[in-house]
Amino acid sequence: MERIRSRSSDRVAFPALWALAPSRLVAAAVSAAYFLAASRGLPQGVANFYGADPLPGIALWLAASIAFVAVHAACWTGQPGGRRAVRYFVAAALMGLPPLGIVGWAHPLTAAGALFPGWGWWGAAAAAAGLIAMTTKWWPAAAAAMAGFWLGSAATWTSPSLAEGWVGVDLELGQSLGRDGSLQRQYELLDAVRRKAGEGARVVVLPESALGFWTPTVERPWRGELRGTSATVVAGAAVVGHDGYDNVMVTVSGEGAAVLYRERMPVPVSMWQPWRGWFGETGGARADFFANPAVELSGKKIAPLICYEQLVLWPPLQSALHAPDLIVAIGNGWWTKGTSIVATQRASTEAWARLFGFRSSRPSIAEVGAVG
Repeated sequence: MERIRSRSSDRVAFPALWALAPSRLVAAAVSAAYFLAASRGLPQGVANFYGADPLPGIALWLAASIAFVAVHAACWTGQPGGRRAVRYFVAAALMGLPPLGIVGWAHPLTAAGALFPGWGWWGAAAAAAGLIAMTTKWWPAAAAAMAGFWLGSAATWTSPSLAEGWVGVDLELGQSLGRDGSLQRQYELLDAVRRKAGEGARVVVLPESALGFWTPTVERPWRGELRGTSATVVAGAAVVGHDGYDNVMVTVSGEGAAVLYRERMPVPVSMWQPWRGWFGETGGARADFFANPAVELSGKKIAPLICYEQLVLWPPLQSALHAPDLIVAIGNGWWTKGTSIVATQRASTEAWARLFGFRSSRPSIAEVGAVG
C-alpha cells in the first residue's frame, strides 16, 4: 500500500506543476523530471538484461522520455482556464493510447485505484476530472479534495482478495527462466505445480517465459504429468512463427493445452522491434495491441497482463471494459535487480484490481536466485 500511495501522490501533483510552469521550456523540464524519475530503473534494467555498461540504458531512458516531454511541451499554454485544461486532457489522452501510449509509463491516471478503490469507471472518471482540475485556478481545492480521498482510501485500504483456488508461484531462477529448455527444468516446474495442487490449488499461475518455447515436445510431459489431477496451469511461453514470435500465456491440464492469451504490448526495443520488417528482416515479438483483452478459464473471465502491459495505461483499461472477474498478471523480473520496476508493476496491478473490484492472482514474478 505504501508504494501505491507514494506513487499516487507524485502522479496527482504532476498536472499542477505542469500547469503552473511559467513557460513552455519550464513545462518541458517539469515533464522530463517527472518521466525520468518515474522510469529511473530503466538504465540499470537494460544493463542487467544485456550484461553491458549502463550507457545504452541511459540512452534508451532519455530517448523514451522524448514522446512524453514533446507532447506535454506542445500542449502547454500560458493561457489559464478551460483552454489549458483541454490541452492537458489532450496530452493525457495521447500518452494513454497507442502509438504514443506505447511509452506512456507512469501515467497520472493510474492513481485512480489509490484514490477511489471500488469505484470502477466512476472512479476512473473522478480521477480524470481531478487531474484536469489540477491544471485550473481551482487546483488548491482539487488538491485538497484528492488528498481527502487519498487519506480515506489509506484508512480503509485492503489488498485485493485472491480468487479461490487460484495461486501464483514466484520462482527464483534468474535469467535461466525461459532459456533453459531442458526436460529437467520442465520437471522442476511440474514439481512446483504439484506442490501447489497438493495444497488445494485448482489453477496454478507460473511466470512469463516459464515454459520457454511452446512446442509439442514441451506440451507432452506437462499433459502426461497433469493427467488424473484437477490442476490447470497458466504459464508464460513463446510461440514462434515465420516472422517472429508471440509472447503468450498458455493453459495446460491433463485434458489438453492451448494458447490462452497473446501479449498486446511486448517491451519495445528488447522484444518488439517493428523496424525489422522495414528492412525485410524477421524476428522480434509481435504486438497484438487491442486483441484478446479478456479470456475465459475455469469458469472465470480474466484480464491477462504480461510484464510491460502492467506499466502502461490502455491494456488494463481495455480489459476492464469486459468486466472480468480477476486479473492474472505475470512477469519475468530477473533483469530488474537493483531497480523498482517489479515493485511498480505490483503496485500498478494492485491499484487497478482495487479500482475495479477485481480479485487478483498475485503477479507471478521471476526473481533472481536459485531454484528453491
